[in-house]
Amino acid sequence: MGEMEFIGIAGLAVLFFLLSLRMPVGLAMLLVGVGGTYALSLTASYVRFGPYVKQFKSLLWSNMANYDLSVVPLFVFMGYLASQANLSRDLFQGMNALMGRFRGGVAMSAIGACAGFGAVCGSSLATASTMGRVALPELRKLNYSPRLATGALAAGGTLGILIPPSVALVIYAVIVEASIIEMFRAAMIPGIIAVVFFIAVIALLVRWKPELAPSVSDMDKAERRRALLKLIPVLLIFGSIIVGLGIGLFTPTPAAGVGVFAILVYGFAQRFWSDEGLRFGGVKTALLETAVTSGMIYFILFGAEVLKGFFTRAGLPSAMATWAGTSGLDPWLILVLMLLILVVLGCFMESLAMILVVVPFFWPVLIDLNGGDYATAATSTFGMDAEDLKIWFGILALIVVELGLITPPVGLNVFIINALAKDIPMSETFRGVVPFFLVEIIRIGLIIAFPMLVLLVPTVLS
Repeated sequence: MGEMEFIGIAGLAVLFFLLSLRMPVGLAMLLVGVGGTYALSLTASYVRFGPYVKQFKSLLWSNMANYDLSVVPLFVFMGYLASQANLSRDLFQGMNALMGRFRGGVAMSAIGACAGFGAVCGSSLATASTMGRVALPELRKLNYSPRLATGALAAGGTLGILIPPSVALVIYAVIVEASIIEMFRAAMIPGIIAVVFFIAVIALLVRWKPELAPSVSDMDKAERRRALLKLIPVLLIFGSIIVGLGIGLFTPTPAAGVGVFAILVYGFAQRFWSDEGLRFGGVKTALLETAVTSGMIYFILFGAEVLKGFFTRAGLPSAMATWAGTSGLDPWLILVLMLLILVVLGCFMESLAMILVVVPFFWPVLIDLNGGDYATAATSTFGMDAEDLKIWFGILALIVVELGLITPPVGLNVFIINALAKDIPMSETFRGVVPFFLVEIIRIGLIIAFPMLVLLVPTVLS
């Protein structure tokens, strides 16, 4: 190992140490990138620290001016607007009207509502927090087992990262230079599988132990009719975004603009026939929250670019690719090791930060193992060309990141739901997510064994 690679590995260790201290991710990446590059400039004459710092201005601007990333604040704004317009509540109540009459139906409704809200939110943590506030009181009222109630909500929250449109999918596509629309299309079947599996888990649990869900929804016919009527426009808004993206009617940025406009129109229109709906104060709150969240995301992206520059100068990604190619390990085993690392990191890192830190390391290794950028499906290791590999690995990585969010002992979604139900022991919530954890393992196995589950929709619609 050369001195440059050693500095790179030391920088990586310092990064994870800072993250373990709960330092903001963007700041930690920026400090390690700058400090590591300064250390390199002391040992290598061709690494000049002064010109490196001067490029920060153009680097920050290039991130902000990237058209592909312009979709991020729009999707964030769409999610906050949906929350302010109470679409999350309408979505849950509408799903509850459809499924609440069945045993375990309210928990199933929460899963469906999480999937729907994930279509406008794009964040697992925000989905878990929002739907937890909406669904948890109803689950408590019907005396659902605390284990099932909190476990289902923690697991359902993970759908926010995968159900398109997803901020994490956008960032991944930008990193590996993949098509954002193709990534969204590829996420459709795996997302549907997740929803079906989660609902099936609840159905099996309440059939095995009916006491987990002792009561069914007590909606009368009038309440059910009102809930279903409110569900229709919500599904039209969410569905128009997903279908429009899927069939290529519009690209991601216009899709986000359409979503924002539709929620604004529907939110203000509600005030004509009820006391509910969107108010100007709610729009102001959504704008302020969007500014804070978008600023945080762009700062993380800037820190990631600085960090990537340091690691590239240290030669760490190329050294990892060389090691993987000469280690003699089976490429499929190396892929599994990558996924295990993602599971562990997902326990204590936010999904976006993890993608920005890990993917620049893993992707060069994976493409090298597959046979290079020009490998074909016939000559490649994983049975697909470079473009298909980008899509397949991206979906697989995000599913594994989902898994990390509910993995004991520090799954972030579990902590978020437990913060909303402080009287429920953390151990109960972790026990509640175990069945969902197991079916996620099955889903990962299916995606690995049958890549066409990911590649089918992009292939058909391309």
